[in-house]
Amino acid sequence: MPGSTLDQTTLDLLDGAIEVEARTPRRDGSISSRPIWVVVADGEAYVRSYRGPGGAWYRRARDDGRLTLVADQSEIEAAVEPTTDDEVNRRVSDAYRQKYGARSPGATETMLDPPVTATTLRLAAP
Repeated sequence: MPGSTLDQTTLDLLDGAIEVEARTPRRDGSISSRPIWVVVADGEAYVRSYRGPGGAWYRRARDDGRLTLVADQSEIEAAVEPTTDDEVNRRVSDAYRQKYGARSPGATETMLDPPVTATTLRLAAP
């Protein structure tokens, strides 16, 4: 069953952030931290792995079903839910284009490639 939507304050924070820090636990108990991009589309927050399914943070978040994000010094605990719906993925891609396209065209195009769009995760309340 899908988790509930993040609260509006959190969505606004994520929507305004250019990069957020994704923190995931490693097997040895240490914490991995990577900068990632987040978008809000249709009132939901989404992330993708720039490295596609091989991204370590993505694999750990998917396996754990959760992720900690840091935006503007605020820690945000979120459940992650894979998104495979083509229409949702189209809207998420549009949100990436709108938010990052002019700022970083090459990296944005990578975020729209099929191996990367296949890693779309919806962020939900834990």
